[in-house]
Amino acid sequence: MTVPMVVRVPDDLLASVPAEVRGTGRDDVRLMVSRGTRVSHHAFRDLAGQLRAGDVLVVNTSQTMPAAVDGTVEGRPVVVHFSTRGPDGRWAVELRTPAASGSTERRTGDRAGAVVALPGGERLVLDTALSPDRLWWARVSTADVPGLLHRHGRPIRYGYTERDQPLAAYQTVFALPAPGGLGSAEMPSAARPFTVELVAELVRRGVQFAPVTLHTGVASAEAHEPPYPERFEVPGTTARLVNAAKAGGGRVVAVGTTGVRALESAAGADGVVRAAAGWTDLVVTPERGVRVVDGLLTGLHEPEASHLLMLEAIAGREALAAAYDQALSRLYLWHEFGDVHLILPDENPHRAHCGSNAW
Repeated sequence: MTVPMVVRVPDDLLASVPAEVRGTGRDDVRLMVSRGTRVSHHAFRDLAGQLRAGDVLVVNTSQTMPAAVDGTVEGRPVVVHFSTRGPDGRWAVELRTPAASGSTERRTGDRAGAVVALPGGERLVLDTALSPDRLWWARVSTADVPGLLHRHGRPIRYGYTERDQPLAAYQTVFALPAPGGLGSAEMPSAARPFTVELVAELVRRGVQFAPVTLHTGVASAEAHEPPYPERFEVPGTTARLVNAAKAGGGRVVAVGTTGVRALESAAGADGVVRAAAGWTDLVVTPERGVRVVDGLLTGLHEPEASHLLMLEAIAGREALAAAYDQALSRLYLWHEFGDVHLILPDENPHRAHCGSNAW
């Protein structure tokens, strides 16, 4: 497998609060647009000007769960990050150590059979290691884990964020309730800057929206681990819309890497998308390539993250390197509350320059 490219991101470029806290609204972020090695810079509110009638935006409708819950192991405090419910009812979890900042730190040394006391008299027992000394399959004493989370949980927060934010700050405009209260452990954050007003403008301009669902787990991909299987669904209406757009010359642009993983999991070797649901273990790499997706709207990803291999599969390494050089030099903000990057097909391959504007 190709090694992800290396990016060095200064700490002051890690977005610590939501856009609406530091600016005028959640759409008050910057938009970097790549067409091959050509890079231009815009306000996110100008997204409609970068798309055209007949394009399809594939959006993830998964809600974000309040997936972090306080607990204790042998009387010592821990924070449990609930990631994914498995087909046998067990949950993939990560145990972390509370930090003085209010965030959490990596925890090691847990063993199978360890018991975590949870709020409300519930408990969790570590069963089988899912990844070396980090993620575990665990059995929970209640079958209603989503209810436990909504009563006692809060959104997962990492050390680069300044403080806890309400769950609403981690929901996108496309989020919908799912059967059983399931959702994503971490926000499908590429869609975070969208507002109802922008969606309406895009629809007026002839851009179509195609929903998929992929319930994301904890950010294993940001810890140099490949993504593990996640629940997804691509409905038949979305499959038909995407196939029709491809046949008519429209571009299929996924909003977020989750949209890519779901849609590509439903695509056959012939490039035709069919309704599909279940579990996907697909990892999109330059070697595998993409069969359906023409473009991607995404955040800025961590150094050496496996998500960068997906971006490289869509844009190519040279184009991706050019974009990230621009993002660093222009002080774009990383992570879920940061700026966004739109990758589109290069329709003028013989032109190579970096455009700019006031941004």
